[in-house]
Amino acid sequence: MSPTPSAAKDRTHRMVPSPAGRTHLVEQGTGPLVLLVHGFPESWYSWRHQLPVIAAAGYRAVAVDQRGYGRSSRPQESAAYRMLDLVDDHVAVVHALGEESAVIVGHDWGATVAAHAALLRPDVFRAAGLLSVPYTPPGGPRPSDVFAGMGGDEEFYVSYFQEPGRAEAEIEPDVRGWLAGFYAALSADTMPGPGAPDPHFVSRGGLLRDRFPAGKLPGWLDERELDFYAGEFERTGLTGALNRYRNMDRDWADLADHAGAPLTQPSLFVGGGLDASTIWLADAIKAFPDTLPGLLASHVLDGCGHWVQQERPAEVNRILTDWLAELA
Repeated sequence: MSPTPSAAKDRTHRMVPSPAGRTHLVEQGTGPLVLLVHGFPESWYSWRHQLPVIAAAGYRAVAVDQRGYGRSSRPQESAAYRMLDLVDDHVAVVHALGEESAVIVGHDWGATVAAHAALLRPDVFRAAGLLSVPYTPPGGPRPSDVFAGMGGDEEFYVSYFQEPGRAEAEIEPDVRGWLAGFYAALSADTMPGPGAPDPHFVSRGGLLRDRFPAGKLPGWLDERELDFYAGEFERTGLTGALNRYRNMDRDWADLADHAGAPLTQPSLFVGGGLDASTIWLADAIKAFPDTLPGLLASHVLDGCGHWVQQERPAEVNRILTDWLAELA
């Protein structure tokens, strides 16, 4: 499943200035710029299967470490991880690479960042591809109120992540083990079966990892790949990554003027049929004719979990390159 050594050799690592301080990126290929944005808890490395294929199709493929991740800068203040700041980082990356515009593709939180980057800066981002998390326009109820009302006697994981230091205390003593369990919990071949306790929720007084599968890795992740992810977070800690969750109410206030706004550029959605993000947000997918009027293709992959571009790299690569060709 891993890229060939020659594909990895063709990658170039760079640091570019951004409002975060510096943003680390990995690029491959030449041609129109395609910016790839990861989610939680990942890094540029989650696009390792896409970089060589997009490059071979005639594009300049660039995968970033978002602020707080990997080799990119990690501002200390929690408020520095609001959506407006992340959008500014990605605009800065495009300009630092000597480009005026780009196609932006994101997975998980990266999909939300990609959608808002296209919404707020259509002059820079001419198309947006969203993986796993469908577009929902700004507005609606305050996010913290919504999450607090979920789960009954249990606590939704987003609420669990809100208190600084709480999730870090669970994760950081055993980063590798926690990541292995989290990845497995949301993967098609290792996620808990029907009737098992939902790993997106925490029992009162318990830990998120209490519901993770134990003892096996999902098929898309080998020991070496897990070592890479673990090494990044063992070095950086998890606070920068978790701070994204701690800004959802700030985003709600910051983006109030854009409430209900559709994303009009050409777009793409790819989700996993077994992914809670796709299942819970089924109404958002149904609303695409109104919220994504420029949608060119929407795919829900049967039997696929949350980590779509890693679980189904060949299929996602084909979908992405077909969509990019249609844009051209």
